[in-house]
Amino acid sequence: MEVLVCDIGTSSVRAAIVHADATVHHEQQRVFLPDSPAPGTVEFDALAMARTVQEAAEAALALHGRPVAAVGITNQRGSTVVWDRATGEPVGPAQGWQDLRTIINCLIHRANGFRFAPNASATKIENILDTVDPDRSRDLCFGTVDSWIAWNLSQGALHVIDASNAAVTTILNADGSGWHQGALEALRIPERMLPTVVDTTGIIGTATALPGSPPIAALIGDQQASLVGQGCVLPGPAKITFGTGGMLDLVVGPERPGFDTRGGGGTFPIITMRRGGIDTWGLEAIMLSAGTNVEWLRDDLGILPSSEASHEVAQQCDDSGGVMYVPALMGLGTPQWDYGARGTLLGLTRGSGRPQIVRAVLEGIAERGADLVESAETDARMTIDVLRVDGGMSRNPTFVQAVANATQKPVEISPVNEATTLGAGFMAGLAVGMWPSVESLAETWAPIARYEPGAPTDRSRWAEAVSRAAKWLEDLSAVDF
Repeated sequence: MEVLVCDIGTSSVRAAIVHADATVHHEQQRVFLPDSPAPGTVEFDALAMARTVQEAAEAALALHGRPVAAVGITNQRGSTVVWDRATGEPVGPAQGWQDLRTIINCLIHRANGFRFAPNASATKIENILDTVDPDRSRDLCFGTVDSWIAWNLSQGALHVIDASNAAVTTILNADGSGWHQGALEALRIPERMLPTVVDTTGIIGTATALPGSPPIAALIGDQQASLVGQGCVLPGPAKITFGTGGMLDLVVGPERPGFDTRGGGGTFPIITMRRGGIDTWGLEAIMLSAGTNVEWLRDDLGILPSSEASHEVAQQCDDSGGVMYVPALMGLGTPQWDYGARGTLLGLTRGSGRPQIVRAVLEGIAERGADLVESAETDARMTIDVLRVDGGMSRNPTFVQAVANATQKPVEISPVNEATTLGAGFMAGLAVGMWPSVESLAETWAPIARYEPGAPTDRSRWAEAVSRAAKWLEDLSAVDF
């Protein structure tokens, strides 16, 4: 028994077959880049996205050569599509989760008691409606990317969103029970255009657009999919995805964390999955820039020929020689939430060379990873016993050892570089009996390497470095979503 997964990221679309032995086969990847027609805007052609998903899925199924038991969909969260219910045509470009055009709207709503972030769907829907349907009279549909792809794969039969995606739109009730009427009124969003909230795992319809018309059995946001894909389905372990940015997620259990939008440690409550109408809750901590800092060394400073070379260059010195780097190129996320902080290189001497700077950058990203861990432990009121990591930086031994040293936690490396596909496969497979229980998914975890912590780093010194980077642009530092 196998399942097909459609994995829609920010810059690419993947389709692959997940087998019952938790392996991924016949992966088909297509580049799908968003546009940025003006500063702060990120948008994409939703019809082209749907065609690309269809093409990749059909190619994976053709290579597989036989029917699959189910389809799972995992997606970039927060990206927003609005389309005409009758025609299925988008009313304009979809807005990507990175799009910042609604910052002013968010600040206005904050003054009126509503906490919306520009990377969530709430104000993106408002902005699109203000542009194409100012009197809110048209029969339109809103969806996140999971909704849009499910609509297209079912040929318009399904208008749904799973709880893991709905919870990060910021228009769902805090307890996950339904759409927040006060938020809808403030944004002037007609409830009729919203999708039905469904389970993360469970058969919800049929992918009639695909050969064999397999059932659609899972929808899940990308970070939750990565969490599940790394076997983090019970309290204890946490995962960090080190990609362009860094995202820590962990499961806390059936009870919602005891804060509405952000805990004292700077983390957010999330629904990790909904099964049988019952939510499993978790926490999320965010690093705004991770791999971006290595790309800066490579593309802008020109001191690395490739991102992978950062390991070899850093190994040319035993330590950074006192150089410290705060990776705040886009500000600081959890726990500071200081958008006006900026990247800071400290402790330079005449002896500071290329190896020391490269090592300092890797170690700085690792220290930020430790910040996320400490914040999550504070807000969850629990101890994380092991870290599991995926994403491009998880293949860098110097970096991963630095994470183990900074966190003083064992760090295990995902067997697949992007665990999202595997996680969505688990959710779809769970719905059709490939795995007997959620708990059994934890037993699939088989890391390709494990790094034990070495000598601890000087975290008080790190805190001092962060304080030097903080509030560099005071106006931006004053902004809070």
